[in-house]
Amino acid sequence: RIEAARCPDVVVAQIDPKKLRKKQTVNISISGCQPAPEGYSPTLKWQQQQVANFSAVRQSLNKHRNHWQSQHLDSNVTMPKSEDEEGWKKFCLGERIYSEIDTLSDNENLGIDYIKVGFPPLLSIVSRMNQATVTSVLEYLMTWFGEKKFTPELGRWLYALLACLEKPLLPEAHSLIRQLARRCSEVRVLEENKNEEQISALSLIICLVSRYFDQRDLADEPS
Repeated sequence: RIEAARCPDVVVAQIDPKKLRKKQTVNISISGCQPAPEGYSPTLKWQQQQVANFSAVRQSLNKHRNHWQSQHLDSNVTMPKSEDEEGWKKFCLGERIYSEIDTLSDNENLGIDYIKVGFPPLLSIVSRMNQATVTSVLEYLMTWFGEKKFTPELGRWLYALLACLEKPLLPEAHSLIRQLARRCSEVRVLEENKNEEQISALSLIICLVSRYFDQRDLADEPS
C-alpha cells in the first residue's frame, strides 16, 4: 500500500515515434494528389455541401438496407461472385465499355440493355454486397481506372461503393480510396477538353476521400 501510494495517478510513457515508424505494417500517403486545373478548383462551400449530401446518402442506405435486401432482383440481374473480377467489371460498366465498343446499332437505341451498358448501382443490388465484396469490387474498378478513361458509369459505381464502406475503414480499403483520390487527381489534370462535368465528378470523389473518410490526415491535401 505504501509503494502504491507513492505512485503517480497518471503515468505517461516516453515513446520514441521513430522506433514505431519502422515497425508499421500500414503506411499510406496521398502526397501525390494533384491540384485542380486553374479555374476549376472547387470552393469550400461546394465541398461541404457534397460531404453533407454524401453523409445523408450513407445514413439513408444504412437505415433502409434490410428493406432493399428483401426486394427481389429483376430476372435479368445476376450478380457475379465476389472473386469474379472480370464479371464485376462487365456487370458495372457494361460489355460495351468493357470491350471498348463506341458505336451503337439501330436496334440498341430501342431500349436499355443493361448487359451491354452496365447495371446501375441500384439499392437492391448494393444492399446485398457485404464489406468484403464492396472492397473487392472497388479494387477491381480501381484496377480498371488505372488503365482506362473515366466514364459516368464508373463514377456512379465509385460513389455508390464509397457510400457502402463502413467506418472504421479496413487498412486495404483505406489504401484503395487514397489510390482512387490520387488517380482522380491525375486524370483531372490531364483532362484535355476541360469538360466541366467530368472535372466536377473527379473533384467530388477526391473531396469525399479527403473530407469525409480521412478528415484528420487529408484535410490539408489539395482538392
